[in-house]
Amino acid sequence: MPTILIIDDNRSVSTALDVLFSLHDISTLHAESPQQGLQLLQQEAVDLVIQDMNFSADTTSGEEGEALFAAIRQQNPDLPVILLTAWTHLSTAVELVKAGAVDYIAKPWDDRKLLATVNNLIELSEARHELARRRNRERRSREQLASRYDLRDVIFEDPASERVLALACQVARSDLPVLITGPNGAGKERIAEILQANSAVSRGPFVTLNCGAIPADLIEAELFGADAGAYTGANKAREGKFEAADGGTLFLDEIGNLPLSGQMKLLRVLETGRFERLGSNRERQVKVRVISATNADLPAMIRDGQFREDLYYRLNAIELELPPLAERPGDILPLADAFRPADKPLSEAARQALLRHGWPGNVRELRNVIQRAGLLAMGDRIEASDLKLPKPAAVRSSQVQEPERAEIQQALQRAGGVIAQAAADLGLSRQALYRRMDRFDIPRE
Repeated sequence: MPTILIIDDNRSVSTALDVLFSLHDISTLHAESPQQGLQLLQQEAVDLVIQDMNFSADTTSGEEGEALFAAIRQQNPDLPVILLTAWTHLSTAVELVKAGAVDYIAKPWDDRKLLATVNNLIELSEARHELARRRNRERRSREQLASRYDLRDVIFEDPASERVLALACQVARSDLPVLITGPNGAGKERIAEILQANSAVSRGPFVTLNCGAIPADLIEAELFGADAGAYTGANKAREGKFEAADGGTLFLDEIGNLPLSGQMKLLRVLETGRFERLGSNRERQVKVRVISATNADLPAMIRDGQFREDLYYRLNAIELELPPLAERPGDILPLADAFRPADKPLSEAARQALLRHGWPGNVRELRNVIQRAGLLAMGDRIEASDLKLPKPAAVRSSQVQEPERAEIQQALQRAGGVIAQAAADLGLSRQALYRRMDRFDIPRE
């Protein structure tokens, strides 16, 4: 049952309000002075306050009501307050409403209007309480997760992020391969680090390889190593990533860019733990936990014959799907506060602009936007104009527009043939650009 605190030195007023509210299943507490009212607020759970504006005899200035309202606000900033006022100090009540009081009711009051106001405020109060309870539950859950596992100082507040992190920590000690999926810049490598930090091989090496940053003809040498003379320029034997990661974890980013020949050899290592360096006939044995990540649509690549289905199911023993930043909005402002300079807070307008933006570049884009704004902001705060964010309509159109053949060719020319740069200019992943190049018969060279 909701509870209202009535602060009024006129007992007939308190009695009348008590009768009115009791008929509508609302409990009341009574205080005859501001001091008694403030004391009750410290002792009792209250949903709403109705306070008079004057308490001393022959006083109509409203100054006592102003002081009481200020004290309530200081003690309970979010508690709704209704002012009981007479025409002699109506202007004072109006000013207090501007200062945060939710309404004022003139004496004598209209029961129906007062009840409607009170019921609305109680519903809002209950909603706020439920929101506060939910946020407290979420905060406690985050704190428990951080106390049980090594989260590598990752910053998160959104429940969607917590679910991914909790699952990552739950499966971390397994030696099964893990596939992390999600868009570019969302933080997949950080998830891989958390998996390693909480794994049974956390004291072992953590070795990374970006399969999209190595030419196709060199990826196998990077993965498995090469003996001297195995290929042009191989003047001495070199260790591969699997050997370097022995007893630890190997993180293969952009796994969708691995060529088919490398996919076949990777599958064999995952199944047997054995491999040979390029140019060598000697088998080597390693024990490596493999974590892979991709922003590509691997099932579509399987249908197109670009990715082995058996390797996909071997890598995908456990899948962790990391949502884009736009789908975990609770992370945006905490991340922005972590990226900004300590002496440059974000204005409220800037914070709202960050929440409205679509973040096609995810956390990486957010970091770049905030760091640039921190350098360019001329005032003592980062304003919305400092963020240089595109208009929402422009963002939406860039996300849904499908590039034509000529646009792809122009982007490749501007980028000097660098696929990663051309893909970024077009708002695509490398693999998505490759698929469109194949569709339009644009040579990959």
